[in-house]
Amino acid sequence: MLSNPYARFLALLPPRPLLVGTVIAVDGDVATVELPGGGQLHARGAAVVNDRVFVRNGVIEGEAPNLTYISAEV
Repeated sequence: MLSNPYARFLALLPPRPLLVGTVIAVDGDVATVELPGGGQLHARGAAVVNDRVFVRNGVIEGEAPNLTYISAEV
């Protein structure tokens, strides 16, 4: 059992989602990442323009595979 009230509170929160996107601009160690839905976010980390990256909580976690999106209706 966690005795720290703050740690118990953090355990109630959902985990941060892992997002994937394409780097559209880089300024120092901050990259602007465009998400598949058209949204943009700023993330810290090493990347170059046109890289596909994984982003979680404002940090680039690594390179993402460049896969083709396919939608199928069932």
